[in-house]
Amino acid sequence: MPLRIAIVGKGKMGQMIARLAPQHDCEVVRTIGSAGNDHGRLLTREALEGVDVAIEFTSPQAAAQNLRRLLEAGVATVVGTTGWFAELAQIRELAVEQNAAVVWGPNFSVGLHHFRRTVAEAARRFAREENYGAWGWEIHHTAKKDSPSGTLLALAEEMARSGYQRPVSLSANRAGAIPGTHEIGFDSAEDTITLRHQARGREGFARGALRAAHWLVGKKGFFEFREIADELP
Repeated sequence: MPLRIAIVGKGKMGQMIARLAPQHDCEVVRTIGSAGNDHGRLLTREALEGVDVAIEFTSPQAAAQNLRRLLEAGVATVVGTTGWFAELAQIRELAVEQNAAVVWGPNFSVGLHHFRRTVAEAARRFAREENYGAWGWEIHHTAKKDSPSGTLLALAEEMARSGYQRPVSLSANRAGAIPGTHEIGFDSAEDTITLRHQARGREGFARGALRAAHWLVGKKGFFEFREIADELP
């Protein structure tokens, strides 16, 4: 039996998820856009009856309230919106109170997950090399709301967790229709090492979210995508 999903958000990511859902044994049984959904008011237990997992891709302004309503409705949720992470601690606390099931993350690309692990290993090595400074850079399409993106910030946090405690200079550009490019570099007087992940489109993010939705079935907890990516079906 296909996994029954609700898509919260009718933007480009929501449309991509709907298109790819059948390839991942998912059936879209609800699609909820922004019209009439102020403060998540359409995300009720009754409206979401029969939904196994909701996938939320909206805007930073709407995501946290949508997530609160989905948790209160008892619906397992994959949330791929970025820019709302200042409220992460509150949402995590509510998820624990509700005994909920959530997967969140700044980026749902499986390739980016492996890139992030590669960056962590590079940071661990260059942390011991005092002569190397580091930078992070990204470019996204003009409609991208948060800058720097959650992904670039997460890469910098990964470097710090891996032992690279020196400053990392971060910069971001927004132009055209670029789906997303992230670059981490290390530089010394002797040489430069550059690591880059370049998305070709939104498809990788959508496939990661659909795989995460299947993984979430039957589980309880508040999970970051990077913690579960190696377990995805």
